[in-house]
Amino acid sequence: MKKRGRGIASIYFGMGNTAKPNPSSAYVELLEDGSCVVRCGAADIGQGSDTALCQIAAEALGISAERVSIKSADTLVTPEAGYSSASRQTYVSGNAVRLAAEQVRQLLLREGAEVMEAPLEDLTIENDLVFVKGSPSRSIRVGELCQRLRARGILTSGAGFFNPPTPEALDPETGAGIPYGAYSYATQMVEVEVDTETGEFEVLRVVAAHDVGRAVNPMAVEAQIEGGVIMGLGYATMEEMVWDDKGRLLTPNFRTYLIPTALDAPPVKAVIVEEPEPTGPFGAKGTGEPPACPTAAALINAIYDAVGVTISSLPVTAEKVYQALKAKSSKERERSLC
Repeated sequence: MKKRGRGIASIYFGMGNTAKPNPSSAYVELLEDGSCVVRCGAADIGQGSDTALCQIAAEALGISAERVSIKSADTLVTPEAGYSSASRQTYVSGNAVRLAAEQVRQLLLREGAEVMEAPLEDLTIENDLVFVKGSPSRSIRVGELCQRLRARGILTSGAGFFNPPTPEALDPETGAGIPYGAYSYATQMVEVEVDTETGEFEVLRVVAAHDVGRAVNPMAVEAQIEGGVIMGLGYATMEEMVWDDKGRLLTPNFRTYLIPTALDAPPVKAVIVEEPEPTGPFGAKGTGEPPACPTAAALINAIYDAVGVTISSLPVTAEKVYQALKAKSSKERERSLC
């Protein structure tokens, strides 16, 4: 007999170093053709930080994202940005890029105010144009303003540095405190089908709702959530380091240490929850590790909902489920005889 169950699990996740400084820096340079170059040490290891940082710079400058390029993780030309972990780069380096770009934006607005003989507070920048609010015909291109500034020896570049609010050190006795400047939140739901005779189970679908502050690039955020869920299912159902009695690793490669492939992936519905983070770049915050965190707990809860047994170790295997069902059946028979 096969039974279905649904499980839910929620987490909160702090971004960056625990109760320690967590800085990043960036350079933003506007060129005479109106294009922009971002330089930041943040390493894009597949999470899409290069794209996000370019979009943040474009938003701050008021130019199209297609006009922005990035040089990242090159110690010859990029300033320090810290490591790419702890779901920190969009939040920390994104703020550094935003601050650098806003310096350039102010240069453009001041120059535009002089050229158009308009009050500085009446100007804005959109679609590569500096213009008077309410009078878009009174405008000048960003590239032209850049040329005018550079002709007078004024470099159209900015440097940004951001270190999130770093709380005091944690209490050494109780561990109490506020260790992170910002947190993300997530809830995942797993639906599973369990064979009560063999213990075999199949994950039918996963729904993952993640608070990302504001999605800088919704497509990339969805992909990151989907990938994180599959990674979570990997450590929940496949990945296991096995050692012999002499301490030798018996699962040293991907022939014996299994991870999921695309063929193992169930349908995953990513739900982006946007609750802007006041200290984040345009409200954004990181979502690197969180998608992998609640999956195993949601799966275990789903199995319990289906067949009434709790698996207390990972990975969850058909053998473990079968043995748990067998033990449950034995206890039920014992109670019936009493």
